[in-house]
Amino acid sequence: MIESPEIVKTSKKRVSCDGATDIPGGAALGHPRVWLEIDEKGYVECGYCDRRFVLAGGPADISPVQSQE
Repeated sequence: MIESPEIVKTSKKRVSCDGATDIPGGAALGHPRVWLEIDEKGYVECGYCDRRFVLAGGPADISPVQSQE
């Protein structure tokens, strides 16, 4: 079975992802930092690690998930 991508709820439309935010000392374990813009769908996915950033209160915000401020 394939695991679903990590979902991070955020209040900002512009987010960054480096693939290792939650790994202590994990910068070397992630990927280059990229900046992503959430559009009218209410979410954006990182092209490196498939982490999905969902805009809180947006059209894609359907379940309680981890919050990133």
